[in-house]
Amino acid sequence: MPDLLLCDDHGVFADALGSALGQRGFTVLATASTLADAKERVVGHRPDVCLLDRYFADGDGLDALPEIAASTRVLVLTADGDEQGTDHALRAGARGYVTKMCGLSALCAAVEAVARDEVVVETGPARSPAPTGDSDAHRLAAHLTDRERQCLELLVEGHRTTTMARGLGVSTTTVRTHVQSVLTKLGVHSRLEAASLALRHSLIDVPQRSG
Repeated sequence: MPDLLLCDDHGVFADALGSALGQRGFTVLATASTLADAKERVVGHRPDVCLLDRYFADGDGLDALPEIAASTRVLVLTADGDEQGTDHALRAGARGYVTKMCGLSALCAAVEAVARDEVVVETGPARSPAPTGDSDAHRLAAHLTDRERQCLELLVEGHRTTTMARGLGVSTTTVRTHVQSVLTKLGVHSRLEAASLALRHSLIDVPQRSG
C-alpha cells in the first residue's frame, strides 16, 4: 500500500482522514497544515502519494504544485470541483484531482491509481459561489436538508464533531459528511466561515440565553 503525506489546513479533517486511511491499510508518514510545511515534509519523507488540499492560510495549493510534484505524485483533495481548477492542477503536475465529497472508497481507489502513475479525476458538483448579501445567503441555505441545518446550528453553538454525533445520534463520519455538504452548499471553506455566515445573515434561529 502507498505511503502518504496528508496536507490540509483543517486539523480535525486531516486527523479523521489519516485514521480512516490507516484502517484501510495505508501508512500516513506525516501531515502538513501549511504549504511551507508541505514543501518541507514531502522532501523529508518522500511519500508515494501526497494528498494536497486546495487552499491554505499561506496560499493556493495549486501554485505550489510544481515544486511538490517534483518530489512525489500529487493527488489534489479539495472541496472545489470546478473544471478550471482541475485543468490547472493537472497542467501543474498533479496526477489526480478529487473532491472531499467523493467518499472514502473512491478516495482509496484514487490513491492507489495515482500510486500506479495513473491520472484520476473525480469531481462532484461545483461549489456554490460565496454569498454576497442576505438574499444570496438565504437562497443557498434553502438547499440545506433538515439534518444539514441541524449541523449548522450546532456549528454556530461551537460543538465539535464528537458532541454533534452524540447529540444527533449518528456516527462522526456521518457528521463530517453533513458538515462538508453544508460548506459546499454555502460556498465557504471552513466551519468557522459557515458559522459566521449563519450568524451574519440570520440563517438559523439563535436561542436567547438568560442572564
